[in-house]
Amino acid sequence: MAADLIPPEVRARLRSLQLTARQAAGVQGFGLHASQSRGAGLEFSQYRAYEPGDEPRQVDWKLYARSDRFFVREAERDSPIDVWLLIDTSASMSQGDAVRPGWSRLDAARALAACIIELALRQGDRFGLVAIGDGTLQLTPIGAGPRHRDRCVLALRGLGASGRWPDKARLRPLWEYVGARTLVVSLSDAFDPAVVQLAERLAAARREVLSVQILTAEERDFPFQGGHRFYDPETGAEMLGDGASVRDGFITRFAAARAALASRLAASGIRHVEYVLDEALDAPLRRLFATGPGRA
Repeated sequence: MAADLIPPEVRARLRSLQLTARQAAGVQGFGLHASQSRGAGLEFSQYRAYEPGDEPRQVDWKLYARSDRFFVREAERDSPIDVWLLIDTSASMSQGDAVRPGWSRLDAARALAACIIELALRQGDRFGLVAIGDGTLQLTPIGAGPRHRDRCVLALRGLGASGRWPDKARLRPLWEYVGARTLVVSLSDAFDPAVVQLAERLAAARREVLSVQILTAEERDFPFQGGHRFYDPETGAEMLGDGASVRDGFITRFAAARAALASRLAASGIRHVEYVLDEALDAPLRRLFATGPGRA
């Protein structure tokens, strides 16, 4: 059911990723408890036949020498974990650009969420969704298994981008569901300070928070030439300007704002990555979850 949200080549590359809750640099995180889930952990559990996409380092080469067959060592993982996906559905998430027509920030957020759900499903972890926008919360409670995956994907397909980020009072029900010692992944353009404040509050309350900031290629490169009308979809504010004359100033200020955001989130122990709409879908996930030479 998630096939149309995750391209086949991306699905194949997901096999090398593993959801982990780790200590952020300089911040005391929470340890995960041992489980009977199978994965690339530390304690040996069993062998299984090699499958395309498995990492060569997991192959037992001594057993191969004796049997002339490839086997992968599986181990008991430090899991399960509860994974909550917080998806910004405010109006600015409808934005796309000419570099990749028909692909908006919200499309990217849906697809990234589907990828993370697939990782959680493979690992036996639980997962849930919270869509935040238009002044409301849309919540799909925590659950596990293929049927719950399908339920979440159906919810993802039904999301639309409109309105503005809700105030703190409207966000209060979130705390009844997103318990302490969980992994929270925020998928947003992170332009609204309230988005950042929520991430900080969650981190302060012992949720491990990951932030994926979704940007357009036009924001990164500002390729505009001639007169343009720039429009804020959430406030309705407009600005007229000549693209070439304001380009250098915009790029400088935008880079400074991105650096300031990354520094602010890091100070709260929040791992933060960017995803630009012209990148491979799994690029931010590799930055967060890959280890070794495959890490982007």
